[in-house]
Amino acid sequence: MQELFKNIGILQFEHIFSTDEKCMEFLAKEKWNDGFFCRKCGHDNYCKGKKAYSRRCTRCKTEESATAHTIFHKCKFPLTEAFRITYLVCHEPDISSSKLSEDINLRQMTCWKFKKKIADCIDKRGDINLLEKENLKKTFGG
Repeated sequence: MQELFKNIGILQFEHIFSTDEKCMEFLAKEKWNDGFFCRKCGHDNYCKGKKAYSRRCTRCKTEESATAHTIFHKCKFPLTEAFRITYLVCHEPDISSSKLSEDINLRQMTCWKFKKKIADCIDKRGDINLLEKENLKKTFGG
């Protein structure tokens, strides 16, 4: 994901991720690009969930949203703004949370916490991976 953000300009980015709907659609495609895999039971068959872009395991009926287990999990502000912060941090890792706050019109502490979440993800994995697929494969032998 970090590579994707680095390879597009701000105008293209704002066009691609202009609504929460487009952000959710992108997350769902990226997250389940290699197929659905239930975190609870390991089953790989699903049906459409109750919420847009969520999937429901046909075995245990556990529903998972596109944001679950991603850096956007439990995000309390619009996804468009979370994506914009991610984009800006990928392009300029040293950007201050104060600058982010000014640019995006969110509280400085909100920007600081989300920037830290992004930075921790990059430090831990070398990129902003949406899902820890390796952990799932180890758990369920997939």
